[in-house]
Amino acid sequence: MQRHDHCRRFHQIITSSRRHYATKYIAKITSTSPSGRSLSAEVSVPAVATDSRGYPIPRHQLICKVTHILTKSQTDPFAVLSQYLSSLSPTLTTNEASLILKSLNCPSLALRFFHFCPSLSPNFRHDPFTYSRLFLILSKSLRPDRFDTVRSLLDDMDMSGIRGNISTVNILIGFFGNTEDLDMCMGLVNKWELKMNAYTYKCLVQAYLRSHDSGKAFSVYGEMRRNGHNLDVFGYNMLLNALAKDEKVEQVYMVFEDMKRKHCEPDEYTYTIMIRLSGKLGRCDEALKFFDEMMSKGCSLNLIVYNTLIQALANGRMVDKVISLFYEMVVKGCRPNEFTYTVILNVLVVEGRLSKLDEVIQVSKKYMSKSIYAYLVRTLSKLGHASEAHRLFCNMWHFHDEGDKDAYVSMLESLCSAGKTTEAMDLLSKIKEKGIDTDSVMYNTIFSTLGRLKQISHLHDLYEKMKQQGPSPDIFTYNILISSFGRAGKVDEAIKIFEELEKSDCKPDIVSYNSLINCLGKNGNVDEAHMRFKEMQEKGLNPDVVTYSTLIECFGKTDKVEMACSLFDEMSAEGCYPNIVTYNILLDCLERSGRTAEAVDLYTKLKQQGLTPDSITYAVLERLQSGPQKKFRIRRQNPITGWVVSPLR
Repeated sequence: MQRHDHCRRFHQIITSSRRHYATKYIAKITSTSPSGRSLSAEVSVPAVATDSRGYPIPRHQLICKVTHILTKSQTDPFAVLSQYLSSLSPTLTTNEASLILKSLNCPSLALRFFHFCPSLSPNFRHDPFTYSRLFLILSKSLRPDRFDTVRSLLDDMDMSGIRGNISTVNILIGFFGNTEDLDMCMGLVNKWELKMNAYTYKCLVQAYLRSHDSGKAFSVYGEMRRNGHNLDVFGYNMLLNALAKDEKVEQVYMVFEDMKRKHCEPDEYTYTIMIRLSGKLGRCDEALKFFDEMMSKGCSLNLIVYNTLIQALANGRMVDKVISLFYEMVVKGCRPNEFTYTVILNVLVVEGRLSKLDEVIQVSKKYMSKSIYAYLVRTLSKLGHASEAHRLFCNMWHFHDEGDKDAYVSMLESLCSAGKTTEAMDLLSKIKEKGIDTDSVMYNTIFSTLGRLKQISHLHDLYEKMKQQGPSPDIFTYNILISSFGRAGKVDEAIKIFEELEKSDCKPDIVSYNSLINCLGKNGNVDEAHMRFKEMQEKGLNPDVVTYSTLIECFGKTDKVEMACSLFDEMSAEGCYPNIVTYNILLDCLERSGRTAEAVDLYTKLKQQGLTPDSITYAVLERLQSGPQKKFRIRRQNPITGWVVSPLR
C-alpha cells in the first residue's frame, strides 16, 4: 500500500512538471523488502523532446493554456500571459507561437500576440513561419487596413533580415489582387532567391484573372508551361473562361488543346465554355462537335450545358436543331428554366416560326408550371405578340385551377396595349374565378386605355362597377379619370370625379389639380382653371412646371397675354424653373399676339438658361423671321372648343 502511494505521488510530480515545463523536479522512490532491506532511487525529469531534425516538439498543453488566457481572460490577457510565461523554461518557441496564432480566431488579437512575442525573451525572433501564419490570418480578415498592415509587416521582415519561403509568397499572391502588388510579390521571389512551384504559378494565374487581366494570366501560364508545370482543371477553366470573355480566340483554343495534351481531362464546365465561345463566333457545327465529344467522355449534361448549346444554335438561327435539342433535354429529365424558354421564344420570333411554340409547350408539358406559363405570357406581351400571348394565356386558364397574378396583369397590359379593351374588361370580370382578387392596378390599366381611346361609356360603366364591387379607387384611379374625361371634353364629369376625390380617403395631389386645370383651361373655362390654381396654392400644394405651363397656355389662347407673362414671372420668382416646353408656349403666345420684340428677348433668355431649342422653338422663330407680310397661317381647329391648336400639342 505504501509503495502504491509513492508511485502515485511520483506520477503526479512528473505530470505536473511536464505540463508547466518550469523548475527542475526530482522524485525519490523508497521500497522495503520483508527482510528489512531498503532500496532508494532518484529520478530526474527528462529534457524537452525534439523531433528528428532537432526542433522542439510543440507543447500542446502550453498552446491550449495560452489560447485560453488570450480568449477567456476577464482582465488584461497579455498581463496574465506575461506572468504565466515568465517562469517558462525553455521559452516559447516560434513553432509554438505559430500554432497559437492559428488557434486565435480574431485577426486583431493575433496581430497583438505577434507583436507581444518578442517581449518574452531577447532571444525570441519571428521566423518565416510565424510571418506566413499571420499573413494567412490577415488575408481572411475584413480589416480595412489589412493590406497596409501586410505591407508594413513585409517592411519589418526586410529590416530584420528575415527571408520568407515560397509558402509566404503563395499566401501573398492569393491575398493581393492588383497588378502593382503582384509585381511586388514576384520581386520577393527574386529577392529571397526562391523557386516558384506549380502552386505558386496557379496562385499567380488566378490572381491576375481576379484582377481581370487575362493577358498577364496567359503570359504567366506560358512561363508555367516552359518550366514544366501544369494547372489543374479548375485553373484551366478559370483561364479559358476569362480568355473567352475577352474574345482572345486563338489563345482559348491553344489552352484547350494544351489542357488535353497535359492529361488534364476537360469537364462539363470546360466544354460549356468552348460551346459558348463557338456560339458567339457563329460556329454552330463546332459547338455540336464539342457537345458530342463531351457526351462521349461521360460528362454530366446539366441545365447550363443544354442552355449554352441552345443559345449557340439559336445564334445561328437553327430552329429545328434547337427544338430537337430541347426535346432531347426534356426526355433526359433536365427541367428547362425561364432562360431556356426565352432563347427559344426569341429565335422563333426572329425566324417567324412562332407556331412552333405549341410544339415546345407540348413537349415540356410536365414542366409547364404556372410560373412558366406566366413568364411566357409576359415575354410574348413585351415582344408585341398580343394574340399569341392571349392564346397561351387561355391554355393556362384551362390548365390550372389557380391563376398567377403577374400573368393576369401582363395579359391585361398586353390587351390594353393592343387596344383590345373588350377582351381586357372580359378578362377582368373573370379573374376572381381563379382565386385572384382584382386590385386598383388592374382597373387603372384599363382606365388609362379607355381614356386614351376616348371610350367614355365603357370608362363610366367600369368605374361604377369598381365602386360597387371593389376595390376602392386610389389616387391614380381618380387622376386617370379626371384626365380621361377632360381629354374627351366631359368637364362636368371631370369636376364630379374631382369632388368625389375630395370626399374620399385620398386627397387631391399636384397631378389631380394639374389634370383638372388642364381640363378646365383647354375646354374654355380659364377663370375656373385659374381659381383652382389659387385653391391649390392655398392648400399648400406647390404648383410644378406642368401646372404653370398648362395655365400659361390657357391664358395665351384666350389672348390674355399679360396674365401669361405675369404667371411666367411668378413661376420664376417661386423657384419653379421653366423648361423648354414652357418657353415654347410663351414664345408662341407672344408671336401670335404680334409682340415680336418680347418674343426675341424671351428667346435670348432661353439660351442664357442653358436650354436647348427644339423643333417647336425653331418653328416659332421661323414665323417671327417671316415678318408681317405673312399675315395668314393655316391652323387646325379644335373640334370641341373651336380654338386653333398651337404647334405645341
